[in-house]
Amino acid sequence: MLKIENEIKQEHHTDRDLSQYAKLYQKELLEQIIPFWENNSIDHEFGGFFTCLDRQGKVYDTDKFMWLQGRQVWLFAMLYNKVEQKQEWLDIALHGAEFMLKNGRDAEGNWYFSLNQKGEPLIEPYNIFSDCFAAMAFGELYKATNNSEHKEVAVATYNNIIARKENPKGKWSKAHPGTRDLKNFSLPMILCNLSLLLEEVLGKENVDKMVPPLIEDIMTNFLNKEHGIIMENIYPDGHLCDSFEGRQINPGHGNESMWFLMDLAVRYKNPALIQQCEEILIRTTEFGWDKEFGGIYYFLDIKGHPMQELQWNQKLWWVHIETMISFAKAYKLTGNPKCKEWFLKLHDYTWNHFRDKEFHGEWFGYLTREGKPLLEAKGGKWKGCFHVPRGLYQLWKTLE
Repeated sequence: MLKIENEIKQEHHTDRDLSQYAKLYQKELLEQIIPFWENNSIDHEFGGFFTCLDRQGKVYDTDKFMWLQGRQVWLFAMLYNKVEQKQEWLDIALHGAEFMLKNGRDAEGNWYFSLNQKGEPLIEPYNIFSDCFAAMAFGELYKATNNSEHKEVAVATYNNIIARKENPKGKWSKAHPGTRDLKNFSLPMILCNLSLLLEEVLGKENVDKMVPPLIEDIMTNFLNKEHGIIMENIYPDGHLCDSFEGRQINPGHGNESMWFLMDLAVRYKNPALIQQCEEILIRTTEFGWDKEFGGIYYFLDIKGHPMQELQWNQKLWWVHIETMISFAKAYKLTGNPKCKEWFLKLHDYTWNHFRDKEFHGEWFGYLTREGKPLLEAKGGKWKGCFHVPRGLYQLWKTLE
């Protein structure tokens, strides 16, 4: 690892050959990140996965969050399908899937938000992302097992998401209807990626029916024309809502969605969409970059007003990794040197701040604005076995 790292550092910043990084990320993924989750996260007593792991990988809380269970099932099934057909990877995916099937859903088929260690429900299925990652998990698992039950669960869950998409929280929503009805960006964003990943179980015709309206919604309604940046919440007609929620920018979400859309642009042979994604990616990163301490802010206000989120200026792992993926893909597709410059700048920041050089394994998730670890935990309620390993895989394969 150090040999590769040093060879890269010796070269001038903008002269670096990005293909060198493929080996760096591959090695980090397979020798550090995956063993951390294999060795520490599996609950051999009750099934499923622990995600609340401290710096050394010890379990500090045993609650199980369904969206993170689904993410880990997907991740190990994906590794089995795309990297190497290692039985232990498939066994881990099946281990998590068994726990999910046994405990994860209510009577209507909605996936709970969280369970206790034994699998008893703690929090109702208010969060549709539990469903999104369950569909993703069982769709990927079906590719590995050809088990019809896995396909049926993926399809039924996906159909439930579509049925709920106009009112994702349903009866669990705290908002009073009719006063300030806002559309959130997260669901159309994830459906772009989810629909493509589930093509094998949904069928090409269904994907081609679902995806173009999602792209249109993002580029017509969520894209703020004045700033060229994706908004997090909008009025249903696409207009800006001048409120805390309506002015909110989440640079990580906007940037992550750009690689989803670029993958779709390649599928549909749409160079204009690739160009548009690249422009949005550059503008969003320039807008979100902390010019004093480096790194990308978590939240910002489009008008520069004070934020209601007290964590707005923290630096988060997933924001930086997902932005790196987008710049790697954009540079590969367009050759724009500005994308390469941003990729290298982000690599240097991310590799030097989030990666735990002392204990290795999984990376830190949360940094202060100045770039110091805010929490030493490697996982929790929101961070599991997903963004770091998926990101390293995507970067490895994109730069290879």
